[in-house]
Amino acid sequence: MGSIIAAHPGVKLQSRGDAFVTLARAIVGQQISTKAADAVWRRFCAACGETTPKGILRRRATTLRQCGLSDRKVEYIRDLAAHFVSGKVDPTRFAEQGDEEIISELVDIRGVGRWTAEMFLIFNLLRPDVLPLDDLGLLKAVSVHYLDGAPVVGREGRAQVMQLAEVWSPWRSVATWYLWRSLDPVPVTY
Repeated sequence: MGSIIAAHPGVKLQSRGDAFVTLARAIVGQQISTKAADAVWRRFCAACGETTPKGILRRRATTLRQCGLSDRKVEYIRDLAAHFVSGKVDPTRFAEQGDEEIISELVDIRGVGRWTAEMFLIFNLLRPDVLPLDDLGLLKAVSVHYLDGAPVVGREGRAQVMQLAEVWSPWRSVATWYLWRSLDPVPVTY
């Protein structure tokens, strides 16, 4: 890990800002390229004017679809906004909540799974000890740097990664971030 960190000086993990915007952008970017996600996000912001939960709920589904969102993603974005407006998700509580409590709250939103919730913990809340075991980049980097290229497969492979990552605790988010940088030096924004 030390050599990976040394190979990437002057870069660091930074918060991505507003909780709602971070999650909305994650939903927009699901299962499409980064370039396509950026284009859809720009159209989304232009069409909505304000990217607030109430602002999104005031927009018609047809307006959101015209931005390039599928029917399913429109449903997800509107459910996300409804969770924020109703207070089911309240960012002011995040500081006092544990990681698993926040994950549980977020996966209640349609379109937000554990991986998205973990990315939120890492990139928005800067939680230091998140180990996203379903992240393909993390698994590939562990394979390359720690397993001589042997793929990480199934529960057994993830258990092996968990055991390896024990030495990184309580900084597993940071270790994950540097492992991502070892594969791609340009950080992805969520």
